Amino acid sequence: MTFITIRRDAPIQTSRVGVLLSNLGTPDGTGYSAIRRYLGEFLSDRRIIEANPLVWKPILNGVVLTFRPRKTGAAYQRIWRTDRDESPLRTYTREQADGLAARLAPEGVAVAWGMRYGTPSVADALHDLIRQGCDRILLAPLYPQYSATTTATANDQVFRALMRLRNQPATRTLPPFPDHPAYIAALAACMREHLATLGTPPQKIVASFHGLPREYVEKGDHYPLDCERTIAALRRATGHDADTMPLTYQSRFGPAKWLEPYTAPYIEALPAQGITRIAVIMPGFVSDCIETLDEIGNEVRDGFLKAGGEELTLIPCLNDAPVAIDMLETLVRNELRGWIDTPSPAA
Repeated sequence: MTFITIRRDAPIQTSRVGVLLSNLGTPDGTGYSAIRRYLGEFLSDRRIIEANPLVWKPILNGVVLTFRPRKTGAAYQRIWRTDRDESPLRTYTREQADGLAARLAPEGVAVAWGMRYGTPSVADALHDLIRQGCDRILLAPLYPQYSATTTATANDQVFRALMRLRNQPATRTLPPFPDHPAYIAALAACMREHLATLGTPPQKIVASFHGLPREYVEKGDHYPLDCERTIAALRRATGHDADTMPLTYQSRFGPAKWLEPYTAPYIEALPAQGITRIAVIMPGFVSDCIETLDEIGNEVRDGFLKAGGEELTLIPCLNDAPVAIDMLETLVRNELRGWIDTPSPAA
């Protein structure tokens, strides 16, 4: 292994704290090559696909990366930010980082952001913080519920970059926050604000979390427990119960059994039960992305309407709302105790 040295822009005696926000990732465009490159990196991650590489790699490089990019590219085209020529996930992650940077500026804390898959990479974000003189860095994966397929692989990628550094900064990692009061308060506030804009209230609010193969849970991934902690806290905060705010799981991939109930069939069955107006909240995502805007906002909505539904409204993710920045500031300041001296804001 060749070790690298990141030259600091600031004088060598400068000691600074940095925060690295990381999210899942995004392709650089909607064309076949950009999508294929992104999917190739994503689906090559052993945290995502635990199958034997000798079996999976030929399938990935053969069938999957030949045909899947066209379908995925069409989905990205439906949500692409043409004004910025980027996906909403990239836009919102940048704006979250900018908002947090403004809050932490009085303490001189630097904030950078990167993606686990695609660009800008978390390695580039790490190097940027080091160039700014950061010798203490908090790694902050933006996943409220822990899974090896999200939080762990995000940290893995930064650790790989750290392995190549001749001079490593001290590092901490932000724990998952499935029922942290600041996170639940932000979710509840965004939900109430959106529902107040509707002429007629929904008959049911479906909480849809990203799915996970059941096999991963059997091996010890406690993701569904975190999802249950989130929904229990959100129900308490908003006065709902399991009937008026059910929990479901979306985004199945491949033939394996995943966590149930599955979002799409659950929602498509509602009109037959007399439920024709629903809202969907996605508490596992802090930013709107292809899974929220297209999978739920287009595909699941179409299925619901074809089944006899009248209205499916998306409750936006936290995105760059002020309550989202409040939440990030609270979480980050809690983890920076001892590195910065200012008290954490109230949750």
